[in-house]
Amino acid sequence: MGFFNRRVLGRTLLVAAALGLAAIGCGGDDSGGSNAVSNGTPPGGGSLETVQLGGLKWMKKNLEVETADSWCYGEGGYVLDNDNGEWKTLTLSEIQANCNTYGRLYTWSAAKAACQLVGMRLPTRKDWDDLSDLAGTGQKVVSWTNGSDTGYYWPGAGTKLKSTSGWNNNGNGTDVFQFSALPGGYRYPEGNFLTAGDLGFWWTATEDGSVNAYYRYIYDDDYVLEDNDYKDYGHSVRCVQD
Repeated sequence: MGFFNRRVLGRTLLVAAALGLAAIGCGGDDSGGSNAVSNGTPPGGGSLETVQLGGLKWMKKNLEVETADSWCYGEGGYVLDNDNGEWKTLTLSEIQANCNTYGRLYTWSAAKAACQLVGMRLPTRKDWDDLSDLAGTGQKVVSWTNGSDTGYYWPGAGTKLKSTSGWNNNGNGTDVFQFSALPGGYRYPEGNFLTAGDLGFWWTATEDGSVNAYYRYIYDDDYVLEDNDYKDYGHSVRCVQD
């Protein structure tokens, strides 16, 4: 099973970036279950509409509250074009459109702070386990091991949590739980952005040592998958309420 390996892809793309960015001008061109839904408006706009899943209220959209160490996709960096593999800068209107669609990308610390700002919390690894168990086929599968640590994937869960539109490669889901997951991509600590339209990444509140934390990701298959990485990556955020 060929799971997405961001560490390998990252090394490859950063080499490509080093070779290709010199040719690009700097700066942007400014030309199924019982679901109880509630609504709210966070500071700075966006939506706090929630859906009741697995005993928690989950945000139905990615968080869009502007904080330190958060970015719209493409803000302040280069974006890898999924169609031709070239790096480019986005216009201000394109960057804002990405924020409207995907929400903002946060470092792990910023994600925790942003959820607290709107009176919610960042979901733990177990919270995501419970959601993935609910949406999946009922059995998680080992995807990787590292010493005593084990990561998992959940067959079927991705399809049920994904939005019915917005995914490349015929990867749209059924969205039976009104979670409407979209592929917001991610931000490298160096400041560049990748995989919007293809993959979505969401932080958990659970640390893996002092510099790493766990995240979940979904791509154009039917899985929800788990991995961990440095806390200064930029990922999407779904806050929860107990």
